[in-house]
Amino acid sequence: MMQQQQQTGDGLPDLAQLQSTMHAIELACSSIQMHINPAAAEATILSLNQSSQPYKACQFILENSQMGMAKFQAAAAIRDAAIREWSLLTSDDKRSLISFCLCYVMQHAGSPEGYVLAKVSSVAAQLMKRGWIDFTAAEKETFFYQINQAILGIHGVDVQFSGVNFLESMVSEFSPSTSTAMGLPREFHEQCRMLLEKDYVKTFYCWAQNAAVSVTRRITDSNTEVPEVKVCTAALRLMLQILNWDFRYNTTGTKGGRNVFSPGVRAHSSPKKSDCTIVQPGPAWHDVLISSGHVGWLLGLYATLREKFSHGGYWLDCPLAVSARKLIIQFCSLTGTIFLSDDGQMQEHHLLQLLSGIIQWIDPPDAVSQAIEDGKSESELLDGCRALLSIATVTNPIVLDNLLKSIRPFGTLAFLSTLMCQVVKVLLTRNCEEGTWSWDARDILLDTWTILLVDSTGGTVLLPPEGINAAANLFALIVDSELKVASASSMSGDDDDDDLYYLQASIIAMDERLSSYAFIARAAIDVAIPLLTSQFSERFAMLHQGRGTVDPTRTLEELYSLLLITGHVLADEGEGETPLVPNTIQTHFLDTVEADKHPVVVLSISIIKFAQQSLDPEMRASVFSPRLMEAVIWFLARWSRTFLLSEEIRDSTLNSGYQQQQQHSKKALLGFFGENYQGKFVLDIIVRISVTTLLSYPGEKDLQELTCSKLLHALVRRKNICGQLVQLDSWRELANAFANEQTFFVLNSSNQRSLAQTLVLSASGMGNSGASNQYVRNLMGHMTKYLVELSNKRDLKNVAQQPDVILQVSILLERLRGAASASEPRTQRALYEMGLSVMNPILVLLEVYKHESAVVYLLLKFVVDLVDGQISYLESQETAVVVDFCMRLLQLYSSHNIGKISLSLSSSLLSEAETEQYKDLRALLQLLSSLCSKDLVDFSSDSIETQGTNISEVVYFGLHIVTPLISLDLLKYPKLCHDYFSLLSHLLEVYPETVAQLNKEAFGRVLGTLDFGLRHQDTEVVNMCLSALKALASYHYKETGAGKTGLGSHASGVEDSSGNMQEGILSRFLQLLMQLLLFEDYSPDLVGPAADALFPLILCEQVLYQKLASELIERQTNPTLRSRMASALQSLTSANQLSSALDRMNYQRFRKNMNNFLIEVRGFLRTM
Repeated sequence: MMQQQQQTGDGLPDLAQLQSTMHAIELACSSIQMHINPAAAEATILSLNQSSQPYKACQFILENSQMGMAKFQAAAAIRDAAIREWSLLTSDDKRSLISFCLCYVMQHAGSPEGYVLAKVSSVAAQLMKRGWIDFTAAEKETFFYQINQAILGIHGVDVQFSGVNFLESMVSEFSPSTSTAMGLPREFHEQCRMLLEKDYVKTFYCWAQNAAVSVTRRITDSNTEVPEVKVCTAALRLMLQILNWDFRYNTTGTKGGRNVFSPGVRAHSSPKKSDCTIVQPGPAWHDVLISSGHVGWLLGLYATLREKFSHGGYWLDCPLAVSARKLIIQFCSLTGTIFLSDDGQMQEHHLLQLLSGIIQWIDPPDAVSQAIEDGKSESELLDGCRALLSIATVTNPIVLDNLLKSIRPFGTLAFLSTLMCQVVKVLLTRNCEEGTWSWDARDILLDTWTILLVDSTGGTVLLPPEGINAAANLFALIVDSELKVASASSMSGDDDDDDLYYLQASIIAMDERLSSYAFIARAAIDVAIPLLTSQFSERFAMLHQGRGTVDPTRTLEELYSLLLITGHVLADEGEGETPLVPNTIQTHFLDTVEADKHPVVVLSISIIKFAQQSLDPEMRASVFSPRLMEAVIWFLARWSRTFLLSEEIRDSTLNSGYQQQQQHSKKALLGFFGENYQGKFVLDIIVRISVTTLLSYPGEKDLQELTCSKLLHALVRRKNICGQLVQLDSWRELANAFANEQTFFVLNSSNQRSLAQTLVLSASGMGNSGASNQYVRNLMGHMTKYLVELSNKRDLKNVAQQPDVILQVSILLERLRGAASASEPRTQRALYEMGLSVMNPILVLLEVYKHESAVVYLLLKFVVDLVDGQISYLESQETAVVVDFCMRLLQLYSSHNIGKISLSLSSSLLSEAETEQYKDLRALLQLLSSLCSKDLVDFSSDSIETQGTNISEVVYFGLHIVTPLISLDLLKYPKLCHDYFSLLSHLLEVYPETVAQLNKEAFGRVLGTLDFGLRHQDTEVVNMCLSALKALASYHYKETGAGKTGLGSHASGVEDSSGNMQEGILSRFLQLLMQLLLFEDYSPDLVGPAADALFPLILCEQVLYQKLASELIERQTNPTLRSRMASALQSLTSANQLSSALDRMNYQRFRKNMNNFLIEVRGFLRTM
């Protein structure tokens, strides 16, 4: 540690000592820069940061050193020491430190060492925030008077610039997302944020606005860059930063008329990559931002400078231009109660004013793009696109379209279409890569169309007639460009792969862009569907005409793209629910009477008939490549969820002629693919295509994954389709081959599991529960029989090690897992019988394959899936059987020490992905969690206690077995750690009474892991441990209050083998939490949960708490600090009417007391 500065007779540090300190810091900084003994140099700098009250030395370094890095470190030391010692400083000391920093910044405003000034400015802002709640209004005004004087420019341009920069530091520091850590509760930061917003944020904006206006004439009158430019740039940057503020104070208000501009109208979950921050400062800002003419001034400034420096292309990317455009874009996002309730007219005028200036940046699109290709900066065009996105976010298509009509012969939607068409043309002709301007512009404009066209429910917004034409033209160009790119990709060699901007793009990677295409297509659905139909017809004809004579690769790639585009246009993903027919499809084609003439039916049938040709071996070999089949399977999966055998048209209420017409059209569409028309026929085709795909494309994992997990799984999501499936010969053939033959052994493990799950789920389509259960027995019987027979072989140990046997066992276990995970009430009995029949074989195989980690893991995962699917349905006797089986499994696993591995034994275990053994332990933890769920969800008719089965005892017994296998080293692996503490937290919260039954050794292990968890870096893990402690302490307090033993000896402590008394769990963790909260670093988010755990711990261990409190008080040698500590400790347990009742209100009161306590004492405690 650096020695404390020597004091002269008058109390000032000795000059020689100050110079010595400065030289030491300078030498350390030089050593670091020159990489000479950096460890020693860093230790020297650290000693300055950690020394007590180093302020005079730091100020001396700042004022006298000639080395910028030394001054930077001195400023950092002031910050660290002041934050640490804040409670020790007098009010005069605090004000003096802030004044010094502010004066330093102003006095050295012209210094070339900008990073030093920025650091000192940041320190001043942080110290002001630290004292913000305590400073009086007069003290704050004194500070800001100096800042305001600087920003007015009366001390020169450099000082003016420094004043604006300081405010930028202030705003950044008071914003929670950019604030620096101070070791204080989050509530402190929130309170500071609220107070600054209430009292000063608007004032800061006005100061910045005035600063920018004051230098505008000087900038516009000069033909060269003048010093005032940096002031204007900084002021614009500060205004942008303030408009990005998360406004919460006084933003409410009443807004009458149509809710055109409400941001809620634009809220949706559609894919969107571009950032757009909605600005809602509230009515108090109306005079500053709207009625003052501020927007007109900003647009005028940019336009004037843009015209003046138009000959210099570099100007568009200079800081002033960039800051001005960003601020203009932010004004486009202004909405809410800042505008008057005048039916949206004021906001329309505001947006029109902005659009009138912005349109100059991007119109005409062809000329602008050509200029960019000729070397002009693209930044202005991209910002223009972002501005359109922002406007679209706060308005609707009709209002947006009308904005441009008042200043141009066309509407905004037509212009949007023209602009994006131009961008797409550039992408196509230049073969642009990701990251180029045209790529970025396309993404921004796609987001603009998306946010315009999608309402809050995910439906498509209707456009005005001109907008529909614009969308139709744009979609036609999009389809054309996608087909050209697909065609070009088919002809490119390996060396050309980097020349095209999304060659070989996967379905998932393209999904976001295709979703945006779909919204545009649906906006002009009357044109889009016939267009897609004609495009498909042309490609189908080309395939047949050129068959055997022309290379079909180009056409196949085009079909691949068309299938993806069409799938998105016709149907939505659904996200776990059955997607409805898109609203635009329902509300169009109303004049269609005959079902087979409906445009969507015509398009769908043409694609299905094309897909059906893949059943022909010759066509499959010549046309249906694995890549094309991926698109076919993906399309059928997405399409079938919406249109195949749909139940959507039932029980509809018709209220008007239009609704009746709409319903007739919808019935024609869905009825065509219903069970009374073509639905069964199409379903049969899809099943046969699926089977053919699984068997005819060996090794194509992605294709088989799509078939099993997407297409086939989609078919069994609805019971009515299952009812048709089980009647199909094709489905029965699939089930029979899967159950009794080895045909499907070619599939990988995940597809085996998925296909088994799908087949079992289809059993819900049988006529009754008995038939469904028999279906499952027939499906799985052969597999369980094989495992039973194998386990009974006398020479099992030899036979089991044969590679083909290991493979077959692994495949069957995956299938059993899939079946077990498909458990439903209708098939629960058969699946329980399936599990029951293989319980003993599972134990036998676990013994035989104890050295085959992959097989062991499959055995454990099957049991996990079986218990998870069955436990809530089992009657008491069945539950006892399952619990007994699980106990035997755990004992057997533990007896072989399977998974008990030290990280030091093998370097191959350093990667979690390479440690199969850890998967076993995770599976065991999941098994115990599944057993726990019986107490939460139980559909049985009797209680498990009737069989003497206690789930909590079973699970704790399981913990006895598992915890010895889990070392603290293993808990460093995130997934295992999370599963373990999730289970432990659940157990201690739900079954705290069972803790008292644990033996000393088992309890010690739980205690050790809780101790580990509280020190974990993952706040979620710490939270779970805190919840567990809260539950344990609360249980003990309530039980002892009722005259019971509570946690018994675990709470009071026991003697160890040496006769020494070991402290109890509650006293141990009371001390640990006090240490954590008062002296260690932690996330502010943990203060509340830690207080919740500490409150019942204090109530349980009041004597120990009083002892700890007395120790804290006695450690304070300063009488003032001793008094403050005593008062703070008293307030912690008595303020806000806190009582000893463990109810919700008292927990909230204690949280508030804890926040105040930490703010008061944490700073000076950490200096000791």
